[in-house]
Amino acid sequence: MNVTVLVGGVGGARFLTGLRQLLGISPGSDTNPDAPHRITAIVNVGDDVWMHGLRICPDLDTCMYTLGGGIDTDRGWGRVDETWNAKEELAAYGAVPDWFGLGDRDIATHLIRTQMLRTGYPLSAVTEALCTRWKPGVTLLPVTDDRSETHVVITDPADGMQRAIHFEEWWVRYRAQVPTHSFAHIGADEAKPAPGVLEAIENADAVVLAPSNPVVSVGAILAVPGVRGALRTTKAKVVGLSPVIGGKPLRGMADACLDVIGVDTTAEAVGRHYGSRSGTGILDGWLVHSTDSADVPGVQVRSVPLLMTDPDATADMARAALELAGVTL
Repeated sequence: MNVTVLVGGVGGARFLTGLRQLLGISPGSDTNPDAPHRITAIVNVGDDVWMHGLRICPDLDTCMYTLGGGIDTDRGWGRVDETWNAKEELAAYGAVPDWFGLGDRDIATHLIRTQMLRTGYPLSAVTEALCTRWKPGVTLLPVTDDRSETHVVITDPADGMQRAIHFEEWWVRYRAQVPTHSFAHIGADEAKPAPGVLEAIENADAVVLAPSNPVVSVGAILAVPGVRGALRTTKAKVVGLSPVIGGKPLRGMADACLDVIGVDTTAEAVGRHYGSRSGTGILDGWLVHSTDSADVPGVQVRSVPLLMTDPDATADMARAALELAGVTL
């Protein structure tokens, strides 16, 4: 079975661990094209940013660390047993930006990535090389090797002027608590899907949208030309999992993002935002939490527990998604 999953950061990474468990793929294993089951994760790069001369890829790293056993499980991001000496030294120099924390262990990953990118390797090749250490058991593909960064148009609290800032500044520095007008995917119009991305969608037995932020994670993936078209034409069924339960996001600030684009923070509204493949959208199936309901025209909706409380519960979610996609183990 080939399963392709569109993912963002923390929620997407946790979903991948459950799917990996369900398919019997061992942590610490190399990806094997001859294995009976294979998972390909198409990962958001809209959060990627240059910081202190380093290229940082938050969602790719969160997936890689989570699947490789190196994640700080309390925070859900960054390295376990992290230290912050470099951050303290940068602060002592008065270096800016000062709102983004780089851990010492994490910096090593960014150094290797930046070194390889400056040598001429594309991000997809760099990610593959980094994964030889972490052995996630899942093929992690950045959606594009090209620049496709999410920026946010805000009213700057300092002077009241409208300007665009990087998504990470909006998310980390301002906690999405400034007047916000729109999102822009800078470079997306000229970006091309990374090698293997369209093939992973076209050749899948099931395609799953993880319970990731629909605007700045999945939405940023869909902004890359060719991805939406591949989802609409693949022979596999496309099933999404709602990131909203009881009118609240599972984690993060997806509600703030949905507010900006005029979508209610409900499972039904997010499902309608994605839309049906029988219309102009991308969904065949939509999973909502057992306490929620949704009417999404043209989409088969099922209510199941969607809380990723432990690996077994997450594996059950993954099983429900595959069953709704018409494939069984």
